Amino acid sequence: MLMYMGLEHHIIIIGGGLAGLTSAIHLARAGLPVSLVEKNTYPRHKVCGEYISNEVLPYLQWLGADPAVLAPADISRLLLSAANGKTISATLPLGGFGVSRYTLDHFLLNKALAAGVRLITDTVTDVEYHGDNSYMVRMKTHPPLTGTVVLGAFGKRSTLDQRLSRAFLRKPAPWLAVKGHYEGDFPDGLVALHNFPGGYCGVSKTETGALNICYLVQMDSFRRYGDIDRHREEVLYRNHHLKTIFGNSRPLFDQPLAISQISFERKTKVEQHMLLTGDTAGLIHPLCGNGMAMAIHSARLAATAVLRYCNDAAYDRHRMETDYTREWEKAFSYRMKMGRLLNNLFLKDRLSTWLVQQMASVPAILPFIIRQTHGNLII
Repeated sequence: MLMYMGLEHHIIIIGGGLAGLTSAIHLARAGLPVSLVEKNTYPRHKVCGEYISNEVLPYLQWLGADPAVLAPADISRLLLSAANGKTISATLPLGGFGVSRYTLDHFLLNKALAAGVRLITDTVTDVEYHGDNSYMVRMKTHPPLTGTVVLGAFGKRSTLDQRLSRAFLRKPAPWLAVKGHYEGDFPDGLVALHNFPGGYCGVSKTETGALNICYLVQMDSFRRYGDIDRHREEVLYRNHHLKTIFGNSRPLFDQPLAISQISFERKTKVEQHMLLTGDTAGLIHPLCGNGMAMAIHSARLAATAVLRYCNDAAYDRHRMETDYTREWEKAFSYRMKMGRLLNNLFLKDRLSTWLVQQMASVPAILPFIIRQTHGNLII
């Protein structure tokens, strides 16, 4: 085990989603003791687009977690439609793959356990930094954990955010996300993004051949109808592509999954000296279709900074936090700005229709936009 300033390092990761699991594997494979606290049991479905850009594939392979064994759906093309149904398509420069969170998270968990990660199923209630390079992490049912580094990977919105008094909570969070798996006809190799009044919907295949249909809608739009089925029929079906997809598909879930109070506001990357990763550090609009890859990439950035901190006595906590924040901003800040811009444009029905028409007349525009919201291969 690694030692620094007389302390035996113990890494505590709060949250066992993509970012938490990936960073746990990375750090445990480097020889650090890692405890991962996750409130839910595996496997489970999550509200997620379930498309991952191939930019993170070399990194996953380097971690010994090549998703190829899961037989994911290969995805190479994007189809985009405006709310009136006008479409444009393009080849994805790097391509990607479709895999359910039910399967992928469980797969990564098993890799983490094989690497020596200790899994604790519990809810974190508080994190205390003692100012002497040590933490105490309190949980509902288990005894407190003590450690030298804590990573926060607790998702889009958590009671722990409230405990930390994070600034983004003071701003409106006016979004609702709905997701389900369906059996139906859909072209292989395609991820579709269909706009509708007040939101947009992503469709792609998973490793089972099921369609993952996940959409984001403004709460004001949803409240006018108050019911998922009625809202879908009255609003989503205004885009005839969505009406066709839903009309020709059979739901595989008893009920769709939904989460509310989703915020795309800027978030801090460090809180109480915790490095924050994945959606905890910042959530990109699904319109950009790259949130899963960003979560995995952010885990790599955090793990790299932690390893340097643990191995280099001259590299203090302040430098670790500063470097991680800088690298996060370098990797993602431009993508986040593009996501906010595209979201604002496509939520305006007439403007989104005009934009798709312009893209259709100048085919190079859409591949350019895709490159702005995706990164290069990371290893």
